[in-house]
Amino acid sequence: MTGPGTARPGGRTARVRDAVRRATLAELAERGYAGLTVEAVAARSGVHRTTVYRRWRNADGLVADALDLAAGEPWPVPDTGTLEGDLRVIARLVLTGYADPEQGPVARAFVLAAAQSAVAARALNAFFARRHEQSAVVVERAAVRGEVPAGTDAAEVVRLAVAPLYYRLFVTGEPVDEAAADRAAGAAAAAARAGALVT
Repeated sequence: MTGPGTARPGGRTARVRDAVRRATLAELAERGYAGLTVEAVAARSGVHRTTVYRRWRNADGLVADALDLAAGEPWPVPDTGTLEGDLRVIARLVLTGYADPEQGPVARAFVLAAAQSAVAARALNAFFARRHEQSAVVVERAAVRGEVPAGTDAAEVVRLAVAPLYYRLFVTGEPVDEAAADRAAGAAAAAARAGALVT
């Protein structure tokens, strides 16, 4: 039972949020962060503009909420039997996401939004923190197998495995392929095995 002002799971509030999120993602894919407006999202979602303004306020609020919802979605955590194998899968998932014709533009828009907006930056940070938390199990399993020392910083290992890909994508513009993803994963695994990431 819900009390006054309490949103029912799956009720109207959830439907409105979902419609606005889908419209936000579509607008980001088509127009990027610079072209994202409350008006366009309201029109595309079928949600009244005043409702969108009241709930999300502006483009930053739309981006932040879309990232908040995405952070709660399941992330396919690999279990290949080795740390390096798991990190390769994770790095290739990043690569695949940015190469995808639908997901890629949205993911790039999120990063660009974070570079321009403190609200979006906090939301993106929370998104990545959740992904690193979900992926930490690959390092924990590696520690149980004796591949890495106890006390290895799991989130740092995952960050190290994917950071070179983001550097290429957003700083240098260098091509990113499976070989680059595998090298980054291998370097992260080697650092972890050597005890360089023990906290």
